[in-house]
Amino acid sequence: VQSVVRVVFHDRRLQYSEQQQLEGWRWSRPGDRILDIDIPLSVGILEPQIHPTLLNTVEFLWDPSRRTSVFVQVHCISTEFTLRKNGGEKGVPFRIQIDTFGAGGKGDPPEHLHSASCLVKVFKPKGADRKQKTDREKVEKQPAPEREKFQPAYESTVLAEV
Repeated sequence: VQSVVRVVFHDRRLQYSEQQQLEGWRWSRPGDRILDIDIPLSVGILEPQIHPTLLNTVEFLWDPSRRTSVFVQVHCISTEFTLRKNGGEKGVPFRIQIDTFGAGGKGDPPEHLHSASCLVKVFKPKGADRKQKTDREKVEKQPAPEREKFQPAYESTVLAEV
């Protein structure tokens, strides 16, 4: 099967201007990509492909009967797309989306099998530590019933079906 991984904007208002936002990023960071596959850490992926014009997309083939994991690298931070580029803890949320397709018949388009995504915010290491600390403090101040609404931490990224 083939999977296509994309980093897109989660906020609806930014989705409308996504192409302009990505072009602005490309202009300010020539030669860089928004998304890459970390090949040495990934397991079971075949024929990884990057498209020179699609900076936020990677593709790969994989065998669903074998153990497979893909590690992706996001090379932009959430604050690069905020109106006030002064950093801080604000930043736009991204969505990592994976669409999986099976082989189509001769002349037929590939069959869509599954889509999943998760919400992410990407910060520089010190900013991420600060953000996690303040988020943890906010959650700890909540009453117990409210705290149960929050998702627990996981060792790996958990994707929800789209």
